[in-house]
Amino acid sequence: MPEIQMPKLSDTMTEGTLVAWKKKKGDQVSAGEVLAEIETDKATMEWESPEDGTLTEIYVQEGGKVNVGDKIAFIGGEGEEAPKEEEKEKEKEEKEEKPKAKEEEKKEEKPKKAEQPKEEKPKNEEKAEKKAAPSKTEKKAEAERPAAKVEKTEEARVKASPVARRVAAELGVDLSTVKGTGPEGRVTETDVRAAAKSKPATPAPKVPAVVKAGESARIQLSGMRRIIAQRLVESLGPVPHFYLDIDVNAAPLMEAREELKSAGEGSDAAKITVNDFVLKAAVQAAVKVPRANASFDDDAIVQYADIDLGIAVAIEEGLLTPVIRAAQNKSLREISELAKDLAHRARNKRMKPEEFQGGTFTVSNLGGMGIDSFSAVINPPQGFILAVGRITKVPAVDDCDQIIVGHRMSLTMSCDHRVIDGALGAEYLKELRHLLENPALLLV
Repeated sequence: MPEIQMPKLSDTMTEGTLVAWKKKKGDQVSAGEVLAEIETDKATMEWESPEDGTLTEIYVQEGGKVNVGDKIAFIGGEGEEAPKEEEKEKEKEEKEEKPKAKEEEKKEEKPKKAEQPKEEKPKNEEKAEKKAAPSKTEKKAEAERPAAKVEKTEEARVKASPVARRVAAELGVDLSTVKGTGPEGRVTETDVRAAAKSKPATPAPKVPAVVKAGESARIQLSGMRRIIAQRLVESLGPVPHFYLDIDVNAAPLMEAREELKSAGEGSDAAKITVNDFVLKAAVQAAVKVPRANASFDDDAIVQYADIDLGIAVAIEEGLLTPVIRAAQNKSLREISELAKDLAHRARNKRMKPEEFQGGTFTVSNLGGMGIDSFSAVINPPQGFILAVGRITKVPAVDDCDQIIVGHRMSLTMSCDHRVIDGALGAEYLKELRHLLENPALLLV
C-alpha cells in the first residue's frame, strides 16, 4: 500500500490545506470513501480514499498546509505499518552510497602491469603512514564526527524511555522541552503525548474576518483570492477587451415567467427563474452564431463543438464558475435544475474539480443584487463573458406610439478582440435579444 500524497485537485493548485479528517488513525477505509476535506485555490472539497486498508498514519494535522505531492497519510494493509523515518533515511543513504562505492572501486582498480613492486614494511610503519595520510572518505567521516558526537551528548542529557523517544520522533516533539514525570525526571510516553497536544495547532484557514466599523485590519489572502487576483491581471493585461451593450425588452420574459407561475409549475425550489431563461438564451444564441463559442490559442482560434456554459457564483471567499457541459443539448428545465444544483454546491464548497474547469464562455448575473448594468472581466481562455443587469421599469413607447410602463434589461458582452470582432459580437447579441424577447422559442 502506498503513502497517500496531497492530490492536485485543480489545474492551478500548487498547495493544499487539510481542513478536516473524516477518518481517524486506526480506522478502516475503503476506496471511494470520503477521507478528508481539502481546500484548494478554488474551493474546499471532499477527497475520497484511493485505497482500501487501515489509516495507519496521519502526517498532516487539520489546518496543515502542504505542497502538492507531499505525503499526508499512510493506508496500510492488514498488519502493515507505516515505514519509520529512520528506515527511510537508511534506505536513502544506502541508495546514495551505492553509486559512490562503485565509483571508488573503479578508481582503485588498476591493471596489474601498471603496479610497481613495493618493499615490504613492518605493520606498524604501514599503520603510521595510513594515519598520516587519511583518505577522502576518512576526512569526511572525521569532519562529521564532532557534530554527531554533540548530538549524541545532547540526546543523552534527556532521560527518556525508548518508547518516549520513538513517539517524540513521530509527533515532532523536542524531548529537551518536555518535563518528565517518571523516576528521576525520566520522560515517559504520556509526557510526550501531553506535550504534543499542548503544542499550538496551525489554525485552519478561515473566511476573511469581518472588520468592525472604525477598525483597521490586514486580512491575509486566501488561496482562492490570491488566484483570482492573479487571473484578473492575466486577463486584463494580455487580453484586449472591448464591450458591447444592449437593452432588451423584458416584458415578454416577465409574462412567460408569470404564466409558468400561475400554471402551478411546482415548488419554489423547482421553479424556472428569469436567470434560467437568460442562460438558455445565451446557449441558443451561441448555437446560432457558433463562431462566438471560441477562444484564442497562440497561433489559432479554437472553435468548440460543445457549449460548456460557465455560471458565475459568488461565495464568501470570492467567485466560482461551475460549468454546465454540452449545454446545447439541455432543455430549459434541465439547465434550470443543473444551475441551481451547481450554485448550491459551489456555495457549500462541495464541488469536484472537473465541475468548475474548462467553460467556453460565462454568464454573470448581478441583477438580483440590484445592479442595473456592469462590465465583467473575461475568464481566460474564454472568448467572452456576458454581464446581466436587473430588470427595471422605464417609460416605453408601444406599437401605437403610446407611452407605457416598460420592462428593460441591460446586457453587456465583454469580448476578446483577438477572437470576436465587433460585427461578430453584434450578431451574437442580435440573436440573444430575439430569443429573450420571444421566450416561447426557448421552450421548444
